[in-house]
Amino acid sequence: SISAASVLEGVPIEPRRRRGEEQSWSVIMAGEEINEDYPVEIHEYLSAFENSIGAVDEMLKTMMSVSRNELLQKLDPLEQAKVDLVSAYTLNSMFWVYLATQGVNPKEHPVKQELERIRVYMNRVKEITDKKKAGKLDRGAASRFVKNALWEPKPKNASKVANKGKSKS
Repeated sequence: SISAASVLEGVPIEPRRRRGEEQSWSVIMAGEEINEDYPVEIHEYLSAFENSIGAVDEMLKTMMSVSRNELLQKLDPLEQAKVDLVSAYTLNSMFWVYLATQGVNPKEHPVKQELERIRVYMNRVKEITDKKKAGKLDRGAASRFVKNALWEPKPKNASKVANKGKSKS
C-alpha cells in the first residue's frame, strides 16, 4: 500500500524566492518538475501537516501489524470498546479530512452524524470508567462512623447516681 508520507519520502523539495511574499517550491516527482506558488506564511503549517501525516502513517502501520482478534484477546471488554471507538472515530475523522480536501463540506455530509454518534458512545464509556474509579461506599462502616460521631445525651439515671455522691454544702 502507498501512504502519503511514503509518496513524499525522498522527494527533493527546494524553496525558491520570487515576487516578494510568495515562495515557489520545486518538487521533482517521477522525473517531472512541478512548481507550486504559495505564501511563505503557510510553509510552517504545511510542514506540520506533512509531519502529522507521517505520524498517522506510522500509527496505522503499528495498528495493522497486529491482527484485531489478537489485540482484543488481551483486553477486557471495556478496553475493547475503547479500541473500537477510537478506531471508528479516527477513520471517520480521516474521511472528514478527505472530504474537505475534495471540496465537499463535511458538515453537510452524513459523516458528521456518525462522528456525533461515536462521540456519544465515547462519553458512555467514559462514564462507566469514571464509575469504576469512584470509591465505593461501605454502608456498615459509614453508619458506625455517623452513629459514633453524633452526640447522645446521658441517661437520666446516670446523672442521679452522680449527684447522690455529692453533698450539698
